[in-house]
Amino acid sequence: MKVLTTIQQVRDFVQAARARQLSVGLVPTMGNLHEGHYSLIRAAAKECGCVVVSVFVNPTQFGPNEDYATYPRTPEQDLAGCQAGGAAAVFMPSVEEMYPRGQTLATVSIASLGDNLCGASRSGHFTGVCTVVSKLFNIVRCDKAFFGMKDFQQLTIIRRMVDDLNFPIEIVPCPTVREPDGLAMSSRNSKLSKEDRAQAPALHASLELAREMILEGVRDSRAIIEAIAAKIAAQAPGGAIDYVKVVHPDTLKDVQVPDGPVLVALAVRFQGARLIDNILVDAAAKAS
Repeated sequence: MKVLTTIQQVRDFVQAARARQLSVGLVPTMGNLHEGHYSLIRAAAKECGCVVVSVFVNPTQFGPNEDYATYPRTPEQDLAGCQAGGAAAVFMPSVEEMYPRGQTLATVSIASLGDNLCGASRSGHFTGVCTVVSKLFNIVRCDKAFFGMKDFQQLTIIRRMVDDLNFPIEIVPCPTVREPDGLAMSSRNSKLSKEDRAQAPALHASLELAREMILEGVRDSRAIIEAIAAKIAAQAPGGAIDYVKVVHPDTLKDVQVPDGPVLVALAVRFQGARLIDNILVDAAAKAS
């Protein structure tokens, strides 16, 4: 496995892979890798002959009061996991390599899809995400890129960006990987206190409650949201709800009457970390 630190090194590496008739898969990450990331790498290795993993904590997607400086960084652990997962190369650039002039003049944003959910309280976040991902797409020039469904809003926005900007790339969504108690794996889980970590599985439990309600015929999103909030208040008193939403999975707009496929999504702030999670439910299906 190669460790690459410059854009030219990546381009040369990918060119050599293509000379050997290998398809190229990209797994963009911010490091501090866990089983969720490794599942993406393994999925990419099954579908592509050459897998490139990017490890870059992107400063442009962090707000002024967010945790860029303290975001967990574990490069040695990350490299070992990438190699075990089947990566052919890891791209670990510096901030100066990715943004040699500092703030970029050209940025990429998708306004309507970034207004709801996490975008409502994280101004500029998805502009930073789209900008760095578009840069990675242009650097690696991959055939496929693999993203987890835990960050569903990000996944939806990246898909739209690829369509709108005509990137010749297939976006491959991968299921959320969970701890045995249901908590969605996240690099930020390590920042939770012992008490908050014990309460955090209530997020997924509340989403499962929402699924049950929808499949049993509840068609009032307000009632579903209230039930989620009550369960989190009872089981995770250390968390403060940022949002709970029932939205359309393609437009990310609020749905008042769930009568088809919907995304139930939430964000909860604990003292050490802000956690997100979601669940897809087809309201037209019947409870088993």
